[in-house]
Amino acid sequence: MKTNELKRNQAPASVPANGHPRKPVQDLRLGLMKAAIWENNIGDGVIYNVTFSRIYKDAGEWKTSTSFGRDDLLVLAKLADQTHSWICAAAKQDR
Repeated sequence: MKTNELKRNQAPASVPANGHPRKPVQDLRLGLMKAAIWENNIGDGVIYNVTFSRIYKDAGEWKTSTSFGRDDLLVLAKLADQTHSWICAAAKQDR
């Protein structure tokens, strides 16, 4: 595989101008579901974006996916609710 190709189900790393990969400001986890909260400075303010993923084991190796099945959706909704609460609290502190 060429170095510029992504492995299946692997998200690209976000690399800012300083050359260091960005990290989420917060990671939340509920069971096998994960939420990564990303902070973006826009002008005088901050906005937050979220990526959701599911971890699973394949042939003894842990992998991630951004695809969710029927049984994942209620857990994902609860995680989204927790993520929303975290962002609201962080935004209140930013004011």
